[in-house]
Parts: sequence; C-alpha cells; structure tokens
Amino acid sequence: MTKIKVGIIGLGFMGTTHFNIYKDHELAEIAAIADVDERKRTGDISAVIGNISGGDNSKPLELENIKVYTDGMELINDPEIDLVDICVPVYLHKTYAMAALKAGKHVMCEKPLARNSKDAAEIVTEARKSNKAFMTGMCVRFWPEYQHTYQLIHSGQAGKLRSATFKRLSPDVDGSGWNNWFMKSELSGGAILDLHLHDTDFIRYLLGMPDSVDSFGVKGVRSDNGVDHVMTRYNFGNGSLVTAEGGWDAGKGTPFEMSYQIVCDNLTIRLSENGYMLIHNDGTTETPELGTDLPTGWHREIDYLLGCIAKGTKPNKYMTLDDVVEAIRIVEAEVRSIETGERVNL
Repeated sequence: MTKIKVGIIGLGFMGTTHFNIYKDHELAEIAAIADVDERKRTGDISAVIGNISGGDNSKPLELENIKVYTDGMELINDPEIDLVDICVPVYLHKTYAMAALKAGKHVMCEKPLARNSKDAAEIVTEARKSNKAFMTGMCVRFWPEYQHTYQLIHSGQAGKLRSATFKRLSPDVDGSGWNNWFMKSELSGGAILDLHLHDTDFIRYLLGMPDSVDSFGVKGVRSDNGVDHVMTRYNFGNGSLVTAEGGWDAGKGTPFEMSYQIVCDNLTIRLSENGYMLIHNDGTTETPELGTDLPTGWHREIDYLLGCIAKGTKPNKYMTLDDVVEAIRIVEAEVRSIETGERVNL
C-alpha cells in the first residue's frame, strides 16, 4: 500500500497533536515538517502547551527520515508531499492554503480557516477549483459525543429542541504560541474566533443559520484588545433558547471546560465533567457507549480525511466548504453585537 506523504507546517499545539496522529496511522507517512523555531526543527517540543491535553510534549518528536524545512513554502513545493497540513497562526492560513492548493496538494488547514470570512471565502473558491481533498479542522464536529447528539436530534429521537447551553472555557493562554500570537487580536481574532468558534459552528451544524445574534463580551482581559470572553444568544425565531459562552480569561491552572446541556421534548442531553449522558423525562439516565477506537475529534477528522484521499473523494460527510465560511460570518456578527450593544441580523 502506498502511503500518503504528509508535510506539516507549524509544530505548535495542533501541529504536534496532528504529528502524533499521522505517525500512528496506517495510511500516512510523515515526510516533512516546517517551522520557524530552531528547537522545534530538532524535535524539541517541550515548550509547546495547550489548553487541553493533546499528547506528551516532554518527549521529542522522532524526525528520522523526515525532511526539515525552515520555510513552509519550501515544504509546499516539495514534489514528494501529497498532503499539506497547515497549523500556523490563523493570520497566515490564507497564504499557505492558497499556495498549497495552487501547487496541487491535498490540504488540511487548522481552524479557523482564515482571520475573516472574506479570506475564508477566497480559500473556498480556490479549493473548489482543485481536484484535491481540502478540509479544515473543525474537530468538534467529529467528537464522538457531539456526533451522537447531532444524530439524536436530526433523527427526531430527542424531540423538539427547547433550550441549549454550550460552554467552552479555557484558562489564560497568554505566553503560549509562537511570538505570543494568541494575545494579538489582529493575528488571532481573540478567544471569540479561536475558541468560541467551535460552539458557534456546532450550533449552526445542529440547527442551521440563526436569524440574528445578541452578544455580550469583554475585551482586553488577557489579550491586547480581543474579545476574551463572550456570551451569545442565537435567535432562530421558533421560541427556543440557544446560548453559548466561551473565553480564555480565567487564571492559569483553571480546568478547561467543554460542555453542553440540550433540553428536548423527549430527553435532556448533557456533556459535562461527569461524562456524557441522556436523561429521560421520567428520571432514568443512559450513558451511551460511543467506542474508543478513535477517541478524539482530532483522530476522527484526520482518519476521515486520509480515507477520502485514499478513495479519491472529497471530504463532505461532516461539513461543507460553505459551512466553514458561514460559521466565521456568525462570529463576526457576534463581534459587531458586542461592539454596538445591539442585535445583529444575519
């Protein structure tokens, strides 16, 4: 079996997480890495930190027989590379994604796809011209619990959705990432784009495009002037109450929270630190077995992408290219609502 030769640009938290997943996947061979950091180019990732565990970064990466580049463009232009995995700061996504597509590569681009919806739409236009696979890392759509919830609601088993509350709360990430780029809102988009986007995107995936948003937030708690904490109501015009809260303004060492509670006519669906459970109206509960063969959304998204490449198909099972752009559009509306204090229509 000919393996898919992967080149990874950027060995921060997500780049190293992806590295370890490709390393163990039967369809992939890591052929090259690129990073501006000399230590990371030797495999030393001890300084890499994230807000949720992605692996043991105390152990150096095994780079034997792997090409090492200082410049991501050199990796893109390497004729041996089949798949370019882009894990650089978000403001650089468009530059590398467009170059990789034009070079005829398959592309995995970490989320957010771009710093704004205009740039994201330009990437999507280029991706549609390509006969190669293109996907962005909206990993929450692939997380086992979130997929199970989607199936419960879209099958009708859960009944009509009445209320939904999502939370994604991170400790302070000041000091992490190359050149502390997360704290520079012009580069990262702040917590509202880098972190909260996951729940905004899942709400759109689950329920469709909202009519409008009402958002409240604070800026500059940790970053220069980005939205570091946000609370949003997504208005669907059907009497439901759908909200999401996200932020990275809590002190370092605060436990990361990724949770939701969804109340439907037939049952309540809950993901919390106590696990994933279904609560029926009579008080009985279930804890579904979701399988552990591919335990995280990161594993599942990469497995799915590699499978598409192996079969010669384009990824379309969990998201469309339009979905990715629309989620960023919603976040931009949330930012406008925070800044104006008014409801913003979509």
